[in-house]
Amino acid sequence: MGDNPDQNGTSVQTDEQQYLHLLDKIIKTGHKKSDRTGVGTLSLFGAQMRFDLTNGTFPLLTTKRVFWKGVVEELLWFIKGSTNAKELSDKGVKIWDPNSTREYLDSIGLVDRKEGDLGPVYGFQWRHYGAEYKDMFTDYTDQGIDQLQNIINTIKTNPNDRRIIMCAWNPIDMPKMALPPCHCLAQFYVADGKLSCQLYQRSADMGLGVPFNIASYSLLTYMIAHVTGLQVS
Repeated sequence: MGDNPDQNGTSVQTDEQQYLHLLDKIIKTGHKKSDRTGVGTLSLFGAQMRFDLTNGTFPLLTTKRVFWKGVVEELLWFIKGSTNAKELSDKGVKIWDPNSTREYLDSIGLVDRKEGDLGPVYGFQWRHYGAEYKDMFTDYTDQGIDQLQNIINTIKTNPNDRRIIMCAWNPIDMPKMALPPCHCLAQFYVADGKLSCQLYQRSADMGLGVPFNIASYSLLTYMIAHVTGLQVS
């Protein structure tokens, strides 16, 4: 698959080509590493991709089928601050089911945790960072730091701030999580009335999770731009 030249004759990769070229690079130059799953990985550190969201475009990859309903429902579940995997499962989104079974929770030492309770994962950190996690049924209203609301407020009131960051990586809560966050930090940036988002992932399954993550954070960027009166970049 070739690159397309822009008006200056420079080679420009489409969203799909970026993804495929990075896969090819990992296969050819990645480092073989063992991991906790016993499967092993081909690993490349610090790779980056960039996606243009202007003019209503959306980077939903097609060479890997992306579960769009799952992208939307999981993002809304994060925004809600929920940690109950059964809420997603009941809607036909089963992506968190394996990490919330009784057998799995027992295997990582969370023997007192109710089945389906993932602990203080993404949504909890987004909406209640620093609050004491009890269980998935507790009402955490006004507890901890609402990072999502904070970034929205900052974008509205101080868009040039360089600290518009939402972080899911919380070392204190890590032992309570069914799975530590893979996509762990997002920084937002405003310029010329347009909103950009930069996502950092400490671990990224290129064949399975990354196309899903690209769509999820692109959608989040669109949503935040909408409520703050901005365009996307």
